[in-house]
Amino acid sequence: MFILASEYGHITAGTESKGEKRKDPMLECKEITKTYGRKTAVDHVSLKLEPGHIYAMLGPNGSGKTTLMKMAAGLVKPNSGGFWYQGEPVGKESRREIAYMSTEPYFYNWMTAEDVGKYYKDFFDDFSMERYQSLLRRMELTPDMKTKTLSSGMMAKLKIAVTMARKAKVFLLDEPLNGIDLLARDVIIQTVIEECGPDVALVISSHLVDELERVVDAAIFMKEGRLVLMGDVEDLRVQQGKSVTDLYREIYGHGGEM
Repeated sequence: MFILASEYGHITAGTESKGEKRKDPMLECKEITKTYGRKTAVDHVSLKLEPGHIYAMLGPNGSGKTTLMKMAAGLVKPNSGGFWYQGEPVGKESRREIAYMSTEPYFYNWMTAEDVGKYYKDFFDDFSMERYQSLLRRMELTPDMKTKTLSSGMMAKLKIAVTMARKAKVFLLDEPLNGIDLLARDVIIQTVIEECGPDVALVISSHLVDELERVVDAAIFMKEGRLVLMGDVEDLRVQQGKSVTDLYREIYGHGGEM
């Protein structure tokens, strides 16, 4: 599947076999728009996400990635359009199965890694303390570590551990690789992939295209609040004769338009 957003008002990264009964996508938005004053953060975006896929949501800062993710998680209300999870509007119920990891630090300075786990356990019924402790060990973090003393790389690992310890069906990770070294990136990427099963949809936003291209199977290109391109990675390579990295340069390079 390869689609130019300007050609289609409805976009999907999944396919249906002939004769297959149509079912609601796991997560879908239709003509969703969000403005802040005169600034349009997300502009009439429509897309579908299906389980068993790892999506790279790509674009420079200010392209609308974070706002789109927050609306998918039910944290921000759109001005028009909407998100649906398994056919129902995103809301209180869907938040139980959609896990969002923000770019901003969201732990209190007095917290230890253990406190962070307890904090999440109080808020999310699907949070597994056992899984969290296992992820901490994998990330080479200890429960007694204070959040205020963690480096950016260690904080990124902690955020991944506590987010992935939920038994969610959709994971939305906003810039999980930002500001951390190569080795930490490798650990995070490998952990995230191994923790996701075939019944899970994973979306990773980033501008670090080279890091993601080798692990994702679908790409979503956002630019100035609009969805300009979405497709399976292999289809993009075959039909366009270009890698995701090449397409990124073409779309976002100086004067690039699609």
